[in-house]
Amino acid sequence: MKAIEIQELKKKYEKGPEALKGVSFSIEEGEVFGLLGPNGAGKTTLINILCGVTRKSSGTAKVFGKDVDEDPVFVKSSLGVVPQEIGFNPFFTVRQAMELQLGYYGKRRDADYVNYLLDRLSLMDKADVKPRKLSGGMQRRFMIARALVHRPRVVVLDEPTAGVDVELRRALYAFVRELNQAGATVILTTHYLEEAELLCERVGIVNRGELVTLERVEDLKKKHDDKKLEDIFVELTNIKV
Repeated sequence: MKAIEIQELKKKYEKGPEALKGVSFSIEEGEVFGLLGPNGAGKTTLINILCGVTRKSSGTAKVFGKDVDEDPVFVKSSLGVVPQEIGFNPFFTVRQAMELQLGYYGKRRDADYVNYLLDRLSLMDKADVKPRKLSGGMQRRFMIARALVHRPRVVVLDEPTAGVDVELRRALYAFVRELNQAGATVILTTHYLEEAELLCERVGIVNRGELVTLERVEDLKKKHDDKKLEDIFVELTNIKV
């Protein structure tokens, strides 16, 4: 089954550039997919359209066969998005924020799963602490836990390891694999090309609003004389990482 279907997706901002110029691709259920591209390539616009934050100019975007405009409640409940920017309500503790997130999706309290996420992301001893008092790495873990608390079928990780240390990065890699093995479809955007090469089965590279390649990682490397994904990225976008 297709988890994500994008067809001829376009977005033109009223006072800005054409962010997406007819992008088309699909993501299979249970896949770990890398959405790559330089800054300003259109990745965030595409994710925001999927999430219902940004309205497309034309084309279609579907999540498990449901159009993002026609069935936004289903789509939003199917997605768990970890944005690049860290943001939270300063008045609630980590646990309270996760319980409130369940309420946003019309879900009942699920103390066992909340505890599982807190434990798995090494946040249990911070459960009653307000996120603003956490370190940057802990805030990133909290953002992931909050995005997953309603058990989404598709997890979108937008630059999840930006600004975190090596230890946390490795822990997040292991957690991504665990999520995928449990059945989640994972969409990863990252500027760390080595992590896309390590985690993703397929990658789509966008540049200036267009999809420049869509390949299995191993097939892409074979086409480019077994070069590293980072070197291939530079060749296809003419932008160094």
